Amino acid sequence: MLKSILIANRGEIARRVIRTAKRLGIHTVAVYSDADAKALHVREADEAVHIGASPAKESYLRGEKIIAAAKQTGAESIHPGYGFLSENADFAQAVIDAGLIWIGPKPDSIRAMGLKDAAKKLMAEAGVPTTPGYLGEDQSEERLQKEADGIGYPVLIKAVAGGGGKGMRKVEKKGEFKAALQSAKREAASSFGDDRVLLEMYVQRPRHIEVQVFGDMHGNVVHLFERDCSLQRRHQKVIEEAPAPGMDDATRKAVTDAAVLAAKAVNYVGAGTIEFIADASEGLRADRVWFMEMNTRLQVEHPVTEEITGQDLVEWQLRVASGEKLPLKQEELKINGWAMEARLYAEDPNTGFLPSIGPLREFRLPRTARVDSALTSGDEVSPFYDPMIAKVITKGATRDAALASLRDACAEIEVWPVKTNAGFLVRCLEQGAFREGDVQTGFIDARADFLRTTPEPSEYLVAQIAYDFVSRRGRGMSGSDHPRSPEFRSPWRSLKGFRLNAAARSMVRMHWRDKLLVVEADDFAMERSRRTSDGYLIFDRGEAYEFTLDTGERNSDEATAGDGAILSPMPGKIVSVAAKAGAKLKKGDPILVLEAMKMEHTLTAPFDGKLTELNAKAGAQVSEGVLLAKLEKD
Repeated sequence: MLKSILIANRGEIARRVIRTAKRLGIHTVAVYSDADAKALHVREADEAVHIGASPAKESYLRGEKIIAAAKQTGAESIHPGYGFLSENADFAQAVIDAGLIWIGPKPDSIRAMGLKDAAKKLMAEAGVPTTPGYLGEDQSEERLQKEADGIGYPVLIKAVAGGGGKGMRKVEKKGEFKAALQSAKREAASSFGDDRVLLEMYVQRPRHIEVQVFGDMHGNVVHLFERDCSLQRRHQKVIEEAPAPGMDDATRKAVTDAAVLAAKAVNYVGAGTIEFIADASEGLRADRVWFMEMNTRLQVEHPVTEEITGQDLVEWQLRVASGEKLPLKQEELKINGWAMEARLYAEDPNTGFLPSIGPLREFRLPRTARVDSALTSGDEVSPFYDPMIAKVITKGATRDAALASLRDACAEIEVWPVKTNAGFLVRCLEQGAFREGDVQTGFIDARADFLRTTPEPSEYLVAQIAYDFVSRRGRGMSGSDHPRSPEFRSPWRSLKGFRLNAAARSMVRMHWRDKLLVVEADDFAMERSRRTSDGYLIFDRGEAYEFTLDTGERNSDEATAGDGAILSPMPGKIVSVAAKAGAKLKKGDPILVLEAMKMEHTLTAPFDGKLTELNAKAGAQVSEGVLLAKLEKD
């Protein structure tokens, strides 16, 4: 067994690897950037080495610094986690050349599967079914447009070196192809340093099915069954589960056999995932499942496989890297129960899922589920990395039990002032079609307006807060003001019904977002509300509701989307400007594209109107809250 390991990553995956390594008695070394100097993975490792500035390209993507840190600390192996350099064959080779143990597949295997076009050709030659499309070398706009027209719309553009949905665009009709191609190429170049793309037939009712595979240095390869990752937004997985709903034994055997065949075709060693696209128009069928790509690393959603098999996949990685045989043979692996995972992101569904950054003044994650996270109360969500802040995982004897547990766990999440998708997750899990297992990758898009919109606070919540303003205005939460104190609950405190020359009711005018609420304050024992600098905050079903008193005043200089002001939602780089000053726009028309937190975000017109002001230029870096454009209603 390995004696020491450096984790070339950050966040929850670094903590995940550290946890298993420590259980096995392996010395752990963390690396960190300026932004992560006080991060949990740094505190939990036995040693930690600073490797550079906050941007990933100056730290976590600097392979030479990571190898130097391993040499400096005497670490004998490097675990890449996922993302960053985990699928970089040159880095894997550099680790090996430095005399260190690479905890991952052979560099040749990474290269073989790293480029989607080459991987598809290789799989087709090995007898693995692949999706029809264009994999040619000619990358001219004219050729790609012609090929897309030939495939038929909708068509899917995918970055050759891509992953995680970056550099991927669905094109509905011919006239939209050019703009989508340019955007996909831009994002691919930014994320992977390679702007080449391939085209695929877009499956009309697609299911995303993937199979966990594992190989050792002795030629053994097994699968650990499938996962369904069909619930996606912008090609990013949101909720994953194992096994896949509706998967019969015959289809499971066909898919898992194909996955093992694919892994053997590249002499695979370590943890990997073979991803398939399934046409679920007539349910899952063995003859309607095609290879998409292989991820030559551990996946974000690996916990659901661990939960249904009872195996620690990181331990498997460490044992395989140590030269041991796979811990179990195929016939010894069984499915036990059902597991689900939800990804908690620092993003605001109400603004089209724009990332949210800042301090976590309130940060409570569920205690009723397995939670893999790298943050704690008081930490700060940085603009430099992926916005995922936690994974919530549940297991049950049945799918219904796992789903109910996950819904309840997501409803317990309390995060403020950073925005999250917790409420969005609850609404996804409550959808009847999802509960019935009727899922496909367009599930969220088909229900986008409902799922992403925070429900208005209930009358009960509003009345609670109104009473809070009346009973505790200007006071703290101690002594008789605490809701659990006898004095607070005393009828003499409010004297309701005993007032002289005054109304027996207290009416409160307060704001929730841009809405004025006039409500009668009733007697409540407040258990869940918290003070903020401007008012009171209460959580309900994953959503955070903040209320402020109506003062009758409004800052005329305050810019809001309702006024037509388009503000930069966070620090980032303007990659393109789609509109010109003076242009007449329709609601939803793109104005500019901002790149932040490793993704492109299109800022659009909030209503029909004329673009009277434009302060955006392609290539410019902008800070949060900067006025980029202004729209006036017609």
